[in-house]
Amino acid sequence: MSTRLPKITRSRKKRVGRGYGSGLGGHTAGRGMKGQKARAGGKRHILFEGVKSKKSLLRRLPFLRGKGKFSAKPGPAIVQLGDLNGLKETKITLESLVKVGIITSKEAHENGAKVLSGGVLERKIEVSVPVSKAAGEQIIAKGGKINL
Repeated sequence: MSTRLPKITRSRKKRVGRGYGSGLGGHTAGRGMKGQKARAGGKRHILFEGVKSKKSLLRRLPFLRGKGKFSAKPGPAIVQLGDLNGLKETKITLESLVKVGIITSKEAHENGAKVLSGGVLERKIEVSVPVSKAAGEQIIAKGGKINL
């Protein structure tokens, strides 16, 4: 009984430019006839665009990206805990902060607001605005609530 070799399912890689018997060879080796790309060391990288320079992609990219794309965006409006002592309401929302005048309506709609732990909280409040960790601890210590 003879053992059989396993069936080969993948064909070998074509060795470019190694003669006519290699599968892709001969004198041009898949590069066509003449021209810059047919020569050795021809510009074959991804962004190569030939001779054109005025309308090239690399020259147009700065305009496509837009000015100031990587500039810092404004974060949420900052509200200190000490500022909330003067409010009459116990439930604090974005609308109540705008009504009192702590933040503007434009700031509230575009970026929102965040309560930070500046100052000392003197009373029990219920907050429906994002809160920092330290401010949240002070609110809970006074018996308040954080609803998000």
